Amino acid sequence: MNDPISKFKLLGLTFNIGNMVSVTVAAVFVFLFVFICSRKLQVIPSGKQNLLEMIVDFTNGIVNTSVEGAKAKAYGLFAFVLFVFIFISNQMGLLFQIDYNGVAYVKSPTSDPIVTLTLAAITLAWAHFAGVSKLGFKGYFSSTYLKPFKLWLPLNVFEELANFLTLGLRLYGNIFAGELLLGLLSKLALGYGVLGYIPSVLVAMIWEAFSIFIGSVQAFVFVTLTFVYISQKIQPEE
Repeated sequence: MNDPISKFKLLGLTFNIGNMVSVTVAAVFVFLFVFICSRKLQVIPSGKQNLLEMIVDFTNGIVNTSVEGAKAKAYGLFAFVLFVFIFISNQMGLLFQIDYNGVAYVKSPTSDPIVTLTLAAITLAWAHFAGVSKLGFKGYFSSTYLKPFKLWLPLNVFEELANFLTLGLRLYGNIFAGELLLGLLSKLALGYGVLGYIPSVLVAMIWEAFSIFIGSVQAFVFVTLTFVYISQKIQPEE
């Protein structure tokens, strides 16, 4: 987190150029993936279309697990885009990283807490919006903050804040830790010659494979928790 960053200010706000570039690159990869896999669609899928439909079915399954019946259809596209974006973002820093003058301009966007907390804020904001749309503000406020007792209001407010922090920081912590260790292994390989290079490369290969697995799991966990929170807002317990 102490790595140098490139930034600029606009209207009193500070923008991290590296994060902006990395998020844009991840979004372009998502678009290209969907665009390439959705060309020449067939009734009986095969190849690229089969992969795309497998992911759609997978994310629809996540939604259907938390959200009941017809309500789930409204969230299918969001779940798909969110999962693919986070999955690609988690893997970017493992596959390549572009630095200039010591500043990382292309990396895993999710290795920065600002990005992951922003994703958490977006998903939880949608959850609260969905609750208000479904139940009205009075019903939403009562089911979210006044259950099981009105005196639970402070604890329920704290729970909402904790949901926001844990959703974002869990993703950040896992991705940042994986890339940090890979960076340390790279320095070890370069700093101790052949004696350090060979074991470092072997350990790095094992850790990179494990990090790819962790990145995939974290994308699944983030999307799953997102729809657990949404279901809590639109399907409150009696």
